Amino acid sequence: MDKTELLKEEHNDRSKLYHKMLKGLEAMIDVQKQIWDMMKIAKEANMTVTEIEGTILKASINNQVTNTTNILGISEDLCYNGYLEDTT
Repeated sequence: MDKTELLKEEHNDRSKLYHKMLKGLEAMIDVQKQIWDMMKIAKEANMTVTEIEGTILKASINNQVTNTTNILGISEDLCYNGYLEDTT
């Protein structure tokens, strides 16, 4: 490997590292913006950020339960109509 190729490889390595660092900083800024937004919503709703997070978590759990219920219903329909074997 000659000196030019070695310099190019080092430059590429530094560029990759810089890109990873930049992506990490962007992610940190995004999280900070989301926290500020949550603080603003919490203040407007006269709640704490923890209460807002709890509300979001409850909504997420309810959504997952609904999705699971829908999937089970579809599975039962498919078994009933003979498309799947009943494994229960």
